[in-house]
Amino acid sequence: MKPTLARRALLGAGALLPLAVPALAFPTQPIRVIVPWNPGGLADILMRGLGPALSAPLGQPVVIENRAGANGAVGTQLVARAAPDGHTLIMANAETHAINPLIYPRLAYDPVADFTPVTVFARGPFVLVTRPGLGVETLEAFLALARERPGRLSFASWGVGSTSHLAMERLMRQTRIEMLHVPFTGAAPASTALLSGQVDVMFLNAGPAEAIARDGRVRILGLGANERIPLLPHVPTLAELGLPVEAANWFGLLGPARLPLAVADRLAAAVGEALRQSAVQELFRAQAVVPVHSSPEETRAFIATDRDRWATVVRALDIRLE
Repeated sequence: MKPTLARRALLGAGALLPLAVPALAFPTQPIRVIVPWNPGGLADILMRGLGPALSAPLGQPVVIENRAGANGAVGTQLVARAAPDGHTLIMANAETHAINPLIYPRLAYDPVADFTPVTVFARGPFVLVTRPGLGVETLEAFLALARERPGRLSFASWGVGSTSHLAMERLMRQTRIEMLHVPFTGAAPASTALLSGQVDVMFLNAGPAEAIARDGRVRILGLGANERIPLLPHVPTLAELGLPVEAANWFGLLGPARLPLAVADRLAAAVGEALRQSAVQELFRAQAVVPVHSSPEETRAFIATDRDRWATVVRALDIRLE
């Protein structure tokens, strides 16, 4: 996150304060949150943990619905066309609202005009992970091997234009190495391919990576965050290793365009309350995710900045998908 939002939003969940909102007749029915990726991924895990915690402050059940496809575009388009009453939301991230507009010239939604920001609630760093038997134990050794075998090593991602793909492209540009990109349809199949030795390396969410690295079959070489995290205290950041590559994603909630501000504020306040619950805090710690909280206006500004940040690498790679 950029400094402004980081100073105001990167808080421990215990420090989050609910937003003051006027009384209103909302919600009047269950809240449906569209997760535009497959079940079992980090986004799905986080939303299914946060959903029950949101039910109490909202007074209605929160129903999670997976609508995967096109790097998150399928489910996101569905919410863009929903009624602007706050009962249908999208779980957004950098891919749906910063990257997709840059790589899909015929995207079926406008990331700004078709949505009302609610809040960013989580920040998840990636780690650089190598396959079993690759034979390198440090970032320096990995880079040396990649330079010895230009274009012969391969890296996995959860899709062309995904954050995992673009983070690796950033690393390759900074280190001047070449590798073959092997995209998959999600983080789960990509990490399975890494474990089976089909690919050599990937950027993976830190929580799932820690889980598959416990038995030593895969090795974590570095963390793409600004500072070390409690789940992986002995893993250095890439910046510590001389590579200032930020590799991470964010997660938030948005509603359709013309969502009343009072409704957006009510939803943001409910998220702040949910983030203070111990079960949610424990889930976030286990997944190596940092809880954050932003107002609707802060969320709008943050997404605009994030889109500009990703535009640099997308334009350099000239990625265009139909």
